[in-house]
Amino acid sequence: MRKFLTAKWQDLIMANYEVDPSLLAARVPRGTDLDLDDGRCFVSLVGFMFRDTRVMGVPVPFHVNFEEVNLRYYVKREILGETRRAVCFVKEIVPRWAICFIARVFYGEPYEPWRMTHTRTEKEVGYTWERGGCRNSLSARVGDSMGVPTAGSHGEFIIEHYWGYTQRNAARVDEYKVEHPKWELFSVDDAKIDVDFGKTYGPEFAFLGNETPYSVLLAKGSEIVVYKGARIG
Repeated sequence: MRKFLTAKWQDLIMANYEVDPSLLAARVPRGTDLDLDDGRCFVSLVGFMFRDTRVMGVPVPFHVNFEEVNLRYYVKREILGETRRAVCFVKEIVPRWAICFIARVFYGEPYEPWRMTHTRTEKEVGYTWERGGCRNSLSARVGDSMGVPTAGSHGEFIIEHYWGYTQRNAARVDEYKVEHPKWELFSVDDAKIDVDFGKTYGPEFAFLGNETPYSVLLAKGSEIVVYKGARIG
């Protein structure tokens, strides 16, 4: 496989909500199934930083360091005795048009450009994203290290998905691989989530604004590699 993008993903806040699988049924790419954690179905609101971003080894001016916030869900594909655990996205928000263009053209991913800022102190991480009068924020105080999550744990389920699938149109599904080492997780103290889910991600997700996350996790992150995608159907 050919490397398409390399970067560092840092300061990942992951707010995880248990939802009814029927909410996502129509979004599951052909050839995959929803991936459940001990029978529970999750969507995750994830904010993080891209650092030292390079496309095919080349840094793009003014697009090297930037924020991303996405709402994602989890699927899996069984192939030749292997289970490929993956993420799919409701929407991915970044602050640059060019990033959206590249992601849509090469991966068919649902990117949108919003105004974004972030904060980082020794003990707190936060992200804001706004557009058209809608302003959202996600922040957390960093707690104690929980180490690398154990096999079969909820933390492992949230972070150990190394594939992505995109239903590009009615006749085409693409697959791509993401590579990174296992992440150390930290507990989160005093998470603050102020998001208009309905306006940002669609009316079917509006109810999340009144829900308490099942969990909120934080990872320092690592270097990552995103490989060039391939059509699977």
